[in-house]
Amino acid sequence: MVQDQLKTSKAAIVRHWLDLIFASYPNETNRFLRREKDRFQNPVGHTLIRETEVLFDALLESEDINACCEPIDNIVRIRAVQDFAPSQAVHFVYLLKRAIRDELGKLHLDLSLVQELPEIETKIDQLALIAFDSYMRCREKISEIRINEIKRASAAYDRMRAQRLEPAPDQLINEINTITQKKGGDGS
Repeated sequence: MVQDQLKTSKAAIVRHWLDLIFASYPNETNRFLRREKDRFQNPVGHTLIRETEVLFDALLESEDINACCEPIDNIVRIRAVQDFAPSQAVHFVYLLKRAIRDELGKLHLDLSLVQELPEIETKIDQLALIAFDSYMRCREKISEIRINEIKRASAAYDRMRAQRLEPAPDQLINEINTITQKKGGDGS
């Protein structure tokens, strides 16, 4: 059964998948993600390493595709705020297909196991749809935050402008008293 072979090859598949994901980043970032092992120095790399393994396990062990939502969401949240187009942000899911094919291809499996791959690939396609939905939720949240920040800044600007244009009542009373005192002292 191909599921058994995937479990046996899990370490190699996940490692290859991570290599493919890291390669989607610019060269300097790619090197950093691979090199820096401290999770506080490299939270992106740490999350990718952790969540790809969790996602791979959930894909193989759970009949319910929704069990994969949390690890996908954790990866997509990172990629949604990075400089990726939507297609690039969710492409990491499709890279799993390539990693599986590359690693299983090295094993020269018999034809019956290879014929079971479309079932796994269909689940991966479903994961990509989940990733896209997650990406859209993240981008909507980012837009909402930006709009609220613009509203807050605009309101603060309006308050500041109003304070400059319209003196406070105490300030008006002081100015009237000052003018009255000056007029009274001139003999006018």
